[in-house]
Amino acid sequence: MSDLYTKAGVNIDAGNEVVRRIKKDVASTHTKAVLTGIGSFGGLYDIGEVLKSYKNPVLVQSIDGVGTKLSVAKMMNKYDSVGEDIVNHCCDDLLAMGARSLTFLDYVAHDKLDPLVMEAMVSGMSKACRENGVSLLGGETAEMPGTYRDGEHDIAGCITGVVEKEKIVTGEKVVEGDIILGFPSSGLHTNGYSLARKLFFEIALNKVDTKIDELGMTVGEALLQVHTNYSMPVLKMLDNGIQIHGIAHITGGGFLENIPRVLPEQLDAEIKKDTWPMVPIFPYMQKLGDISETDMYRTFNMGIGLMLIVPKSEKEKIKSILVDYPKFKAYEIGKIINGSKKVILK
Repeated sequence: MSDLYTKAGVNIDAGNEVVRRIKKDVASTHTKAVLTGIGSFGGLYDIGEVLKSYKNPVLVQSIDGVGTKLSVAKMMNKYDSVGEDIVNHCCDDLLAMGARSLTFLDYVAHDKLDPLVMEAMVSGMSKACRENGVSLLGGETAEMPGTYRDGEHDIAGCITGVVEKEKIVTGEKVVEGDIILGFPSSGLHTNGYSLARKLFFEIALNKVDTKIDELGMTVGEALLQVHTNYSMPVLKMLDNGIQIHGIAHITGGGFLENIPRVLPEQLDAEIKKDTWPMVPIFPYMQKLGDISETDMYRTFNMGIGLMLIVPKSEKEKIKSILVDYPKFKAYEIGKIINGSKKVILK
């Protein structure tokens, strides 16, 4: 029967080989709260100890993928970075609610399971989990010939975190006069890849190994820059009582669609362009495709991956905390003004 299953396109032995390869890496992310390893029907996480430090804990969950960035990973035959991407992206989504990430579950689907590809993806996930105190609790590897075309992969992740109910960040406390602090991105993160691939590979006819002087690297390297995870410095701010009225993770929809998600109805966000260092890939793509400014700010993060909306009085306190996180710098990129839940670029 297994031989027939293999002939149908599903290789059980390859699945077992994947488990053997990733078992140690996954275990390296586990804390004492994790009660199960790979192979059980469900992942067990003892949340009792975690919740002891909360008066009124609220669980926060999110699920996402890395989209067509996977197509670039396939072209580069490099899959560890997209593993990091999915964890970091999900952590940032929870962070936008003021939450600390606890556990991560992955789902990876293939047309034909390649143990080396799966090992690379999980290696990246494990790295991001270890760096941010998240337990890779489990996952699912699916081999679905016929559903996916030859060589295709898909990856998604579900993350769970916790936040004190009274400290949930929703944007409802945002007021006129608050300032907007932006944290630089590493590049596209996980958004806008359908357009980026069209620009680089169809319009400019580049290959992934084409070196672009303006970018200082190859096309493939520029497009596979790992999504930045902002959890460590921002959680430190929240732990130290910094007032953060709103947090915007700049994902699909760019500035124009994501910032309004944390704005009250009667307020606008005024963004002053050129107040942060622009990642070279964005002006390069804009010129390459003759793209309007509005479309750029609606599609890409434009060099800012996360924004904090805070009272102006908190700026110096935030800067003092960031001294301990030299990889992160916050730029004052705008302010909150009266309006109607819009983003104004100036």
